[in-house]
Amino acid sequence: MAEKDKKAFVLRISPALLKEVEIWAADEFRSTNGQIEFLLNQAIKSRKKGKAKEE
Repeated sequence: MAEKDKKAFVLRISPALLKEVEIWAADEFRSTNGQIEFLLNQAIKSRKKGKAKEE
């Protein structure tokens, strides 16, 4: 997806969880936003694989 195609939105998250994501992102040389996007993509792929196994 091209940058111009990305949708911006507000995410409400606890300060403790945000701090953990920031640390994780830094460990993997990603921005916090990039880490959240990476995790969401992984979760979607995992969910799709799980649904395929059920069928």
